Amino acid sequence: MKLISSLWAWAFFRFAVVGTGGFVVDTAVLYTMLALGLDLYSGRAVSYLCAATFTWYGNRTITFSEARASGAANIAAEWLRFIVTNLGGGAVNYTVYAVLVTYSEVVRAYPIMGVAAGALSGMTVNFLVSRWLVFTGNRAG
Repeated sequence: MKLISSLWAWAFFRFAVVGTGGFVVDTAVLYTMLALGLDLYSGRAVSYLCAATFTWYGNRTITFSEARASGAANIAAEWLRFIVTNLGGGAVNYTVYAVLVTYSEVVRAYPIMGVAAGALSGMTVNFLVSRWLVFTGNRAG
């Protein structure tokens, strides 16, 4: 039981490290989208999709490498499962962000704070669905 517990803790740590990289991507893309004229909400939608793709790749390479798909069709299906199944955590993530930028002048001025709060809020949900529903090995769509 202790071995299983430590394996899950190690996987969750790797997931969090990949998520930290996703946070950097999310923030960088958001600020780029804002500089290009998008608003705080649509800019975040673009940045979230970029960050989700980054974290899918990082998690398939680092966190769940033993269970990642192989072959172009299976890899594409894995990416799609990751994006779809992480929508729950993504919805929590985006909702926290949207509420904060809507009601907090400080977060509206420094949206990185909202990105961080949103990312942390969805992380556990995304870890569990990624582990149980996405990175399950090489299987057809």
